[in-house]
Amino acid sequence: MVVTQENVSVNGSRRLSSQEIADVLRERIGGGDLKAGDRLPTQAELAEEFGVERGTVRQALRALQEDGLLTNVSKGSPPRIAEPAPARGDEPQPTAVSLGPRLAEAFAAPRVRIDVVCHTSETLMMALSEPLRLIHEGRLHPEAIEFRVLVPSSAIALAFPVLVGEDEHDPVHRRWLEMRDAHARVLQHNLHGVRKVSRQVDVRVEFRTLPFTPPTKLYLLNGEEALFGYYRVTRREEEYEGRTLEMYDALGSQSLLFSFRKRAGHREAMFVEESQSWFDALWDTISMEMALS
Repeated sequence: MVVTQENVSVNGSRRLSSQEIADVLRERIGGGDLKAGDRLPTQAELAEEFGVERGTVRQALRALQEDGLLTNVSKGSPPRIAEPAPARGDEPQPTAVSLGPRLAEAFAAPRVRIDVVCHTSETLMMALSEPLRLIHEGRLHPEAIEFRVLVPSSAIALAFPVLVGEDEHDPVHRRWLEMRDAHARVLQHNLHGVRKVSRQVDVRVEFRTLPFTPPTKLYLLNGEEALFGYYRVTRREEEYEGRTLEMYDALGSQSLLFSFRKRAGHREAMFVEESQSWFDALWDTISMEMALS
C-alpha cells in the first residue's frame, strides 16, 4: 500500500486517524488516567502529542462528546471529562417486568411502529395490556399502529422447545404451535380493538415465519429503541393433554431485556440501526407469510 504524505507525521511514522485518537483517549478515561471533571490538554497540545492536524483532534473530540464522555467541547477552552451518566431506569430486567412500560412509552408517539422477533408472542401479548388500557382510558392517542412480528415456522424442527427423548407424535411441537397461533390471534384481535376507541386509527398487524429458531428476542420500538434478550434454554416439565412432558425449553418472560436507545450515544444508535436493518432483511427475504384466521 502506498502511504501518502498526508498520512505521515513529521517523524516519518504513520499518523493516527481521528478514530484511533478517540480510542486512545477512551482508554485513558476508562483506565482512570483521566477522571470526571479533569480538563483535557488543548487541541494544540493533543495535535502535537499525536503528530496530527488540529482538525483530526477536533473530530476525535466530537466522537467522544457523542459518546457522552466529554463536556464543554468548543474552540474556547479544553473540554472536561464528563461525569458518569446517571442511571436511566433501564437496567436489564425480565421481559415480563420491563416490556409493558417500554411499549406504553412507545405508544405515546403519534405513529407507532413495533417490530418483533420472538417464539410465540405470548409475553408481547401480555405486555400490550398496559398501553392498550391507556388508549381505552383516553390517555394515549396514537394515529397509526403498525406491528410486524417474526416467529418460527411450523414446518421446521425447532431447536427448542423439544421433547427430552423421542415421540413420533411430537406433543411438544404440537403444544408450541397451538400457543404460537393462539397468542398471535389474541394479539391481532386486541390491537384491532383500538378501533373501538377511534375508527380513525390506522392499525396494521402482520405475522411472518422464519426458517430457524431464534436464540434471542428483539423488540424494535419506533426505530428509536432496541430491546434485546437471550433465550436461556433449560430442562423443565409441563402438563399437556393428561401427561407430563419433559422438555428443553426457554421461558421468554424471564429473559433479561437490554435497552439500546439512539439518543444515548453513537454506539447505541449503531446497535439500534443495525438491529433494524437485520430485522428488515429477514422480513423482506427469507420469511414467509403466516395466515391467521
